[in-house]
Amino acid sequence: MTELAKTFDPAAIETRWYQHWEERGLFHPDRPQAEPWTIVNPPPNVTGSLHIGHALDNTLQDILTRHARLKGKDALWVVGTDHAGIATQMVVERQMAAQQQKRTDFSRDDFVAKVWEWKAESGGQITRQLRRLGCSMDWANERFTMDEGFSKAVLKVFVALHREGLLYRDKRLVNWDPGLGTAISDLEVETREVHGKFWHLRYPLADGSGDIEVATTRPETMLADMAVAVNPEDERYTALIGRQIRLPITGRLIPIVADEHADPALGSGAVKITPGHDFNDFEVGRRAGIEARDMLNMLDAKAAVCQTADGLIPAELIGLERFAARKAIVERLEAEGALVRVEDRTIQTPYGDRSGVVIEPWLTDQWYVDAATLAKPAIEAVRSGAIQLVPKTWEKTFFNWMENIQPWCVSRQLWWGHRIPAWFAEDGSVHVAESAEEAQAQAGEGVALTQDPDVLDTWFSSALWPFATLGWPEDGDATLAGRYPNDVLISGFDILFFWDARMMMQGLHFMKEVPFRTLYLHGLVRAADGAKMSKSKGNTVDPLGLIDTYGADALRFFMAAMESQGRDIKMDEKRVEGYRNFATKLWNASRFAQANGIGGSDTIEPPAATLAVNKWIVAETVATVQAVDLALADYRFDAAANAIYQFVWSRFCDWYLELIKGAIDTETKAVAGWVLDQILILLHPFMPFITEELWHALAPRESELIVARWPMPDARALDPQAVQQVERLIELIEHVRAARAELNVPPGARIALHTGDGTVADAIAPYVERLARVTLTPGEAQGARAPILWGSETFALALEGVIDLDAERARLAKSLAAAEKERDALAGRLNNPSFVERAKPEAVEKARADHAEKAADAERFAAALARLG
Repeated sequence: MTELAKTFDPAAIETRWYQHWEERGLFHPDRPQAEPWTIVNPPPNVTGSLHIGHALDNTLQDILTRHARLKGKDALWVVGTDHAGIATQMVVERQMAAQQQKRTDFSRDDFVAKVWEWKAESGGQITRQLRRLGCSMDWANERFTMDEGFSKAVLKVFVALHREGLLYRDKRLVNWDPGLGTAISDLEVETREVHGKFWHLRYPLADGSGDIEVATTRPETMLADMAVAVNPEDERYTALIGRQIRLPITGRLIPIVADEHADPALGSGAVKITPGHDFNDFEVGRRAGIEARDMLNMLDAKAAVCQTADGLIPAELIGLERFAARKAIVERLEAEGALVRVEDRTIQTPYGDRSGVVIEPWLTDQWYVDAATLAKPAIEAVRSGAIQLVPKTWEKTFFNWMENIQPWCVSRQLWWGHRIPAWFAEDGSVHVAESAEEAQAQAGEGVALTQDPDVLDTWFSSALWPFATLGWPEDGDATLAGRYPNDVLISGFDILFFWDARMMMQGLHFMKEVPFRTLYLHGLVRAADGAKMSKSKGNTVDPLGLIDTYGADALRFFMAAMESQGRDIKMDEKRVEGYRNFATKLWNASRFAQANGIGGSDTIEPPAATLAVNKWIVAETVATVQAVDLALADYRFDAAANAIYQFVWSRFCDWYLELIKGAIDTETKAVAGWVLDQILILLHPFMPFITEELWHALAPRESELIVARWPMPDARALDPQAVQQVERLIELIEHVRAARAELNVPPGARIALHTGDGTVADAIAPYVERLARVTLTPGEAQGARAPILWGSETFALALEGVIDLDAERARLAKSLAAAEKERDALAGRLNNPSFVERAKPEAVEKARADHAEKAADAERFAAALARLG
C-alpha cells in the first residue's frame, strides 16, 4: 500500500499512467479467446489539434472501450488520422510561401514528397493530444488514410465501382472554391450573412412588344442566362410561355419557360435562369431540355469572366474578376435602361471555410458516385434495425436526405491525396485501373496515356474506415476476424451524411454487411450562452487548457455527465471545476481508508456482513452497478455518470464513511475496501487516471485496473430489512439536521430529541446521537420544542434555553416576508406575456430559476416558523 499525497494533483499522475498503459501494450487487444469488440475513431485531420468537440467525441468512445475491456471483451479501438487533402496542402503551401516558394515551382512528385516530410515532422500533434485526454486507442496499429494498405483499398473500391457503373465522369455543378482552385464538399462551405443588394432588371421581349422583370443578387451571371422561368399556373405570364427574350448586353435570345421553381408570390414571379452558375437553375435548365454539356459557362477557375461558347460576351468584360465585372455590368444595365431599381438586402452567402472566399457554383467535369443506388441498402438497414440510430429521432432526417440523395462528387483539384486511377488517351477514351500497367494493357500497346491530375475527396477514402483499417482487401475473411461489423460508431450529428451514411453505403456494398450495429449521434458543445463556438466570435474553449487547470478526469466526467441524447452541451467551466472537486473527494476518501487500515479487496463477491450499515452499502453498490450497466447499454452517458456520482458523493462519502467512523472493525474494513474497489472499477471508464492511481495505492494488485474485472451485481447479497433500517436512520438524521439549520441552533450544541411514545432501535441509536448531535430522550419535551416527523412517529427537539425563541421568530418572519415578496415579484414578471415573449431566453430561464429558489425559501421559512408554533 502506497501512502497517498495529502493533495490530489492530476498532472502528477496522468502522464505517468498513460505512458505505463501504452508501454505495456494494455490498449492492444490480446484476448484471443474473448468476444471481440470493435470501435473505430472518426479520423481527425492530420493537420488538426484537439478541440472541444474532439474531447466530447473521444471521451464517449473511450468510456465504451474501457467498459468493454473491463467486461472481459477483446476490445479494439482503431485509431488513425485523415490525410485531409485541402487542409494539409494549404499548410504546406503556407510554409513554402514563407520561404518565397510556390507549389508550382516544384514537380508534383517533389511537392507530394514535401507534404510527406511535413507529416513526418509535424503531423502527430493531435495524436499526442488524444493521449493527454486518456484515450485507450490501439496505437500499435495506428492507421493513416494514405498508408500503403489503405491506399490499395481506395484504388480497389474506385475501380470496382467504375466497373459496375456506379462511378462515372460527368459535367455538373459543384461548389467551386476560386481561392483554392478546387471543388469542395457541402461540409466545407459555411454560410454567412452579408449586406448585399437585390437588383431588379428589365429583360425585353425579342419582338419589342414588352418586357419582363427579374431580380438577382448576382447580376454578373446574366452574361450566361439561358432562360427566364415563370410558374405554369401564373396567369400573368401564360401567354408569354415559349416567347423569346433578347438579353441586355449580350443580345442573346433566350426562351421563357414554364417551371414550378418560379414562385408567383415572390417578386415579379419571373426568375432568370443561369444553369451553369446556380444549383436550382441547373435543375430548371435540365427540365427545360438543356443538356449539361450545352450550358453556358462565363467564369474561369479563378472566377474571372471568360467567353461563353456562343461568343456573345463583350470583349471588354473578358478577364474581369467577378466582383469587378458585377460593377461594370450594373453600369451597362443602367446605361441601357435595363436596371429598374436596387434594394438593400441581407444575403445568405456561401464561403469556403478554409479559403474565406465566396464559393461559386461552377460547371465542370468531375467524377461522381451513383449515391442513389448505394443508398438503398443503407436505408433498408436502418429501417430493418440492422443499424440502430441513437437517438432514434435522427431517423426521419436520415431517410429524408438519403431518399433524395444527389450524385456524389468525389474528385478534387489538388496534388495531395489519392490520385484518381484513370488515364486518358488522345482519342478521349478513359481507362480506369489499379495501376498504370493495367491501364496501358486496356488501351493497347503504343497508346499514349495521361493520368487524371485530380485526387479523390477525403470523404471517399474515409468511407472505407470500418473495414479498410482492419486488413481489407488483403484479408479475405468476411468478418475480418470477427471485428466487422464494428459494434458501435460514435459520431457528431453534423457528419451523419458526409461520413456515417457513406460508410453504410460502402460497407454494405463491399462487405455485404452493415459497418456498425449502432450509430450514436451526439450534439455539439456550445458556449455557455448556447451560441455555437467559433474562432471569429472568440468563444472557443481549449480542452488542453481545461486539462491543465482541472485534469483530464474532470473534463471527461463533465462531458459524460452533460451528454444527454438529442441535446447539445453548454460549456460550463464551473461544472468542470466541480468534477475536479469530486475527484478530490474520492482522493480524500481513499486517504481516510488508508488511515483506518482499509485496503483493496481480494474478492469479487462482497464480503460477509452482519452490521446493518455494511449490508446497506453492499446493497447500494449492487444497485449502482445495475444502474450503470443499464445506462451504458442504452448509451445514456449522463445517467451512468450521475449514478456513479451520487453513489460516491452521497451514499459512500457523506453517509457510509460518516456512519462507520469510530467503529471500523474487521468486517467493516473488508466491506469498505470491497466497496471502494467497486467504485474504482465503475468510475474507471469515466476517470481513468485517478482510479488507476488509487487502485494501486490501496493494495498490491495482480493487474492494472484498466484490465480488471467489471463488478457482477448479485441480488443474493441484498438484505432488504437492513437497507430499510439504514434508510430510516438517514431520514431521521436529515430531518434533525434540517430543523437545526432552519432554527439557527448552534452547530456544536448537543440537544435532547424527545421520542414521546416512539423508540429508536438500539442498532441505530448511537448513529443518530453522534451524527445529529442529539441525546435521545424518552417521553415528551417540556417548554419550547420543534416537532420532527419521522414516518408515523413524531419526535421533538427541546429548544428551551438553546435559542432565543422570540428573536428567532422575528428573524424567520422577516426572512419569510422578504422571500415571499421576491417570489411574487418574479411570478408577476413570468405571468406577463410581454416579458416572456420579448426578453432573451436566458433572462426568462434565470427568472424561472430565481422564482423556484425564492418559492423554496419561503416554504422553508414558513415550515421553520410552524415548528416554533
